[in-house]
Amino acid sequence: MESELAYRSVLAVDIEHSAGRGNAAFWRIREVLSAALRSSFERGGIDWEACLRDDLGDGFRVVPPPGVPKAALIHPLVPELSARLAAHNRMAGPSTRVRVRMALHAGDVRLGPSGEVTGYPLEVLARLLDAAPLRTALARAPESVAVALLVSRHFHDETVRHGYPGIDPESFREVAINEKEHSADAWLHLPGHPAAPPSPTRDQATGERAGREQAAGEGDDGGKRTGDRQTGGRATMVNKASGNGVVYATQNGTTNIHITGRP
Repeated sequence: MESELAYRSVLAVDIEHSAGRGNAAFWRIREVLSAALRSSFERGGIDWEACLRDDLGDGFRVVPPPGVPKAALIHPLVPELSARLAAHNRMAGPSTRVRVRMALHAGDVRLGPSGEVTGYPLEVLARLLDAAPLRTALARAPESVAVALLVSRHFHDETVRHGYPGIDPESFREVAINEKEHSADAWLHLPGHPAAPPSPTRDQATGERAGREQAAGEGDDGGKRTGDRQTGGRATMVNKASGNGVVYATQNGTTNIHITGRP
């Protein structure tokens, strides 16, 4: 069998805080995750044995077989995985509890004759899995939340936003990621936990920074800094704060505000 180029969904999971638990606990949490993944895939009608799988040490990367709808990788897979891990955690001690970060993407990958999978979509998947918003969301979530999911914009646009059965687009929020060479917008989801207020997208964040920089040197009335002057041996800087006032800030930290114009 020769290598071939094929459009596939790609999925990865990684156990939170897997290091430092000792071998016995580490082997146990790997077993728990592997069994939960297998059961969740099969519950959603996806043949686990037909998937191409890579062991990531403290997680797994999975490429489902052709014909698996992308929607099936969110529902019922994600709530099933979340429920199974949460059930385990309720009975487990601190060293064997399992909470995972999960990422989903899709694109053209090269399938090798021995089942190896390569290509840029896997690079994107790795950046999603390691993204700061995903790590932070899981760390701040209640202990009852066992899964934090991040999907690429491509995956969201083709699947999530359509609201297919079992998928609530309102439970996903847009976040900006910037990991190594990859900067993009993605969509965050915490199964069983309300969506948090939207975070700024890359374009919004850039616009807000530009607005703050402009406001620092320019007032609402378009006026620039009016100048510096000496007062009793102290430097006094005058800035227009708004169309109706002037702010006097001295070098030693004293600030005097004089209001003019309309009340």
